[in-house]
Amino acid sequence: MPKVLVVATSHKTRGGITSVIKAHETGRQWKQFHCHWVQTHRDGPSWRKIMYFLLGMIDYLIRLPFCDIVHIHTADYGTEKRKRIFAWLSKLFRKKLIVHLHSSGPEFSIGGQYRDLYRYSFTHADKVILLSNTWREEVTRVFHLPEDKMKVLYNPCPIVKPSEAEERESYILFAGTLTHRKGYDDLIKAFALIADRFPLWRLKLAGNGEIEEGKHLVRELGMSDRVDFLGWINGEAKECAFRHASIYCLPSYSEGFPMGVLDAWAYHLPVVTTPVGGLPDVAIDGENTMLFSPGDIKELSEKLNMLMSDRLLYKKISNASIWFAEHKFNVFQITTELGQIYGSLK
Repeated sequence: MPKVLVVATSHKTRGGITSVIKAHETGRQWKQFHCHWVQTHRDGPSWRKIMYFLLGMIDYLIRLPFCDIVHIHTADYGTEKRKRIFAWLSKLFRKKLIVHLHSSGPEFSIGGQYRDLYRYSFTHADKVILLSNTWREEVTRVFHLPEDKMKVLYNPCPIVKPSEAEERESYILFAGTLTHRKGYDDLIKAFALIADRFPLWRLKLAGNGEIEEGKHLVRELGMSDRVDFLGWINGEAKECAFRHASIYCLPSYSEGFPMGVLDAWAYHLPVVTTPVGGLPDVAIDGENTMLFSPGDIKELSEKLNMLMSDRLLYKKISNASIWFAEHKFNVFQITTELGQIYGSLK
């Protein structure tokens, strides 16, 4: 079987790409195709980032002559800039190249200032993996890639022990970086509009970022006793937050395919979110998710109100999350598809 070098950020880095690759590690294809994770970046001070890049490059150069496929995970401008040299070296050594795009923004779109940076990777790749049909259409429009070069592969739901109904507590959970792009501030404002109707409910925000700005907004709205800032959580703390939540909300303005939503589905949580990134591929308002327009705080408050007050609707959306986790985004199905992609490049 071919040997595969998986080039991506460190397994210690916070974020969706790391979560995706950790899920891929659980699949049969990881051992079947002798995958090795080349770690090229880690959060932290500049010296640590430089060290990880150099050590990753050394690891890559030592293993590159003996591999068959290079699978590069890339996202925004900074990631793509770092990964371009790995793509160039893979073609210099005549290896098969897979470029796996996790971007949440329009960097490569027509008029995007970094379009030419992405062009090399996309045009020289033997296969381009995209997170949704939406992104496949956009890449086709911008770069005119042949249809057989592109493959849509969804991010998988993690494997977890799903929550039981009796474990639920009355709180809405947000998990992600606290930035306006993720819409955490919109969620605080929307919750404030309905908080008086649901005195037993709380809002919990898990993630790093604009924590002080968020606390200031909460104080302005008189919601300090109803909103909790959990900071960045993982491991047991993350599991506890998802297991005991009753609703997951991600009011994002742009995404690739959000891992927070996949985590919520894995824990069978009903999801309130926006139709951005890859979500329109599968999300149907009122059927399997509760959707609202990005930035529409009033509509968000109405969707939360519906889910919190209508038990039949709550059960319906929860059951849809179970189906997503066990079928559409099942990690074994996704990793099997990834193995088929590797096999097609032999």
